[in-house]
Amino acid sequence: MTTELTEARKLDGKVVAEAIRASLVPRIERFLSSVGRPPGLGIVLAGDDGGSEIYVRNKVQSCEALGVFAELKRVGKESSVDEVLALVEDFNRDDAIDGVLVQSPLPVGMGQGAEQRVFDAIDPKKDVDGFHPVNAGRLAQKRSGMAPGTPSGVIELLDRSGIAIEGRRAVVIGRSDIVGKPMAMLLLHRNATVTICHSRTTDLAAVASEADIVIAAIGRPGFVTRDFVKPGATVIDVGTTRMTNRAEVASLFGQDSPRLEVIERRGATTVGDVHPDVAQVAGALTPVPGGVGPLTIVMLLSNTVHAAERRRDP
Repeated sequence: MTTELTEARKLDGKVVAEAIRASLVPRIERFLSSVGRPPGLGIVLAGDDGGSEIYVRNKVQSCEALGVFAELKRVGKESSVDEVLALVEDFNRDDAIDGVLVQSPLPVGMGQGAEQRVFDAIDPKKDVDGFHPVNAGRLAQKRSGMAPGTPSGVIELLDRSGIAIEGRRAVVIGRSDIVGKPMAMLLLHRNATVTICHSRTTDLAAVASEADIVIAAIGRPGFVTRDFVKPGATVIDVGTTRMTNRAEVASLFGQDSPRLEVIERRGATTVGDVHPDVAQVAGALTPVPGGVGPLTIVMLLSNTVHAAERRRDP
């Protein structure tokens, strides 16, 4: 067992996020001066999921700290999908709202396909999550539009960390519509040679070990071991799994890991998809937490400012 990030270069998402946040300040000030109001973000929160409550609170606080107006509307877990759609339509019509976000997941009781119905109802020009099929299509065709925050944040992290993308071989582990697929598209648009892997990829470790850049977004703690990584490769860990079992965390990170103290103090620790031993072979590696996570929210803010500017000057 090794100490986390003892050898690989640490890619600090907090530092990059702060730089992006600073670059948004003059744009927000120009918009406020020109339009007479700040950029506005409308957020819909359905149900009482604890994780969603935390994510939304962080998003609202981030908006307020940067000078972006945030309006939060809630519906209970027993509400219907039609009630959520009505709130989305209110935000679509509101001229003071430039971006619309519906926090996922929606309550199970809303039925299968509810999230897709809701995402499809958002005005594509206000779709700051980039989930609307119009924006997904524009991304696939390398046309201007909204790209999801996490993949966009990964590109910013690579660029601002001086890691080359063009001509490199990249492997994306995970094929979700939110991270895996748009991540592959963004890398492809930057002239990387991209392979998408998933749970049914034959000899996944061998495929990944040929890559210069590995993006892990599969949602399985410690799944990506050193066998997946070519010496010197850049490894981006998108995974965020909440672990509460002390023995499981100790088996993954070692009996001396500070994560055990975090569990004792908070009852849980957030871990990624990449095993800590990868630090012995990778050239650069993102920590969890503190790697990709801080970039997701700041890219949401960036998309909101961009949407506001485009609505003002289409």
